[in-house]
Amino acid sequence: MEYIVIILYGLSLLLIFLFSLGQLHLTWHYLKAKKQKDVAVKPLQVYPKVTVQLPVYNERYVVQRLIDAVCRFEYPKEKLEIQVLDDSTDETVEIIADKVNSWKAEGVNIKHIRREERTGFKAGALQYGLDMAEGEFIAVFDADFLPQPDFLIKTLPVFENTTGVVQTRWGHLNKDYSILTRLQAFGLDAHFSIEQTGRNHAGSFINFNGTGGVWRKKCIYDAGGWSADTLTEDLDLSYRAQMKGWKFKYLEDYTAPAELPVIMTAVKSQQYRWNKGAAETARKNLGKVFRSPINGVGKLHAFFHLLNSSVFICLLLASVLSIPMLFIKDTYPAFNFIFNLGSIFLIGFLSIGFFYWIASRQSHPKGTGKYYLTTFPVFLTVSMGLSLHNGIAVLEGLLGIKSPFIRTPKFNIKSKTDSWKDNIYVKRKIDFLTILEGFLSLYFMFGIAAGIYLNDLGLIIFHVMLTLGFASVFYYSIKPLKHG
Repeated sequence: MEYIVIILYGLSLLLIFLFSLGQLHLTWHYLKAKKQKDVAVKPLQVYPKVTVQLPVYNERYVVQRLIDAVCRFEYPKEKLEIQVLDDSTDETVEIIADKVNSWKAEGVNIKHIRREERTGFKAGALQYGLDMAEGEFIAVFDADFLPQPDFLIKTLPVFENTTGVVQTRWGHLNKDYSILTRLQAFGLDAHFSIEQTGRNHAGSFINFNGTGGVWRKKCIYDAGGWSADTLTEDLDLSYRAQMKGWKFKYLEDYTAPAELPVIMTAVKSQQYRWNKGAAETARKNLGKVFRSPINGVGKLHAFFHLLNSSVFICLLLASVLSIPMLFIKDTYPAFNFIFNLGSIFLIGFLSIGFFYWIASRQSHPKGTGKYYLTTFPVFLTVSMGLSLHNGIAVLEGLLGIKSPFIRTPKFNIKSKTDSWKDNIYVKRKIDFLTILEGFLSLYFMFGIAAGIYLNDLGLIIFHVMLTLGFASVFYYSIKPLKHG
């Protein structure tokens, strides 16, 4: 049993270490990309026909502002078609109908499209609209976005003959609403700076992020269309398109603002879909990537890209086994060499720290040090606390266990004076995983006591972070129950 614990613990740490080196490599590519001069993009001379798709399902709080924002696009009306792909089952249907009629009266080509059945969830809605779309290019926005009026003017000139997608950076409408929104922004900023730019610079596959981007319609059809067999239809289609030879471009300097989830249950819903969907996409496409003619570096980046959510499984495993390892070390001093490898894994930790430092420097050029030092440790701690929830999502995806597409509730919250407490979409019940997260916080509290008792403080900071991480995730998960 001791050997099993040691092997699993060591393998988990090794995979975390390799993942951190992958992030360091992307950081290196990002820094190289930032040194390059931007290529001047000529403004549009000819305006192609564009269809804007707005997939919506029960979004009574935000759908009006989304439609208003898109209908105010600075683009010739005769060249713009707007599809509100409405699968709603509540009063959102009437809200959309009134708003669509209002804009139609002003000469906007906007259509309220309803399906008889919500087959395929978001992917099914996008494909349904695509088959009747008039545009040569397809822009997609989720309900929580507020695109700027010049969105199409800024993105369409970037397309070249082989370009299938232009993706923009996500902005944050409510970043300073709470500690929860600040932590989400911190993590997303790293993805939308270093990961997307770094992969793009390396010539590796990147992904359309589901919203805030523009597709060439021909590219979607050439790649096989939208598919609902994964929870991340955007990542799946992105890989299928790039394996067909289409190029993707990422615009770091242009932002599409969006609202961040403001309660933990909504964050978990989103994280579950992203992490499980990425694992499903890896299961579906990774073998095809390895058999494709792309170079070795591209295949390596694709491996870490599609499996990066698996780090949560490794983190959870290493965390849970770290306490038995304390007792194994105390009983069998011969196994101390495993703990002596800590200097190697320190390199991994420093790599991740450097990755987020560079991202912080980009998102907060003024006051980077304070922002980083007050945010990164908390972000790391809460990420540890989410390792059970996210790790199970990844495991289900890798094992092929299917589940429905669960939407993330939107709130229409921008400032600290706004409230989510009357939101009808918030589920006010506690689930088994949340209870287990509470027990894990107690388990790692025991780990702190065990380290003190055994006079082995090597893992005490790790166990303190795990205790606080799981306790905070548990607390913020049950907090909405108080307002039920």
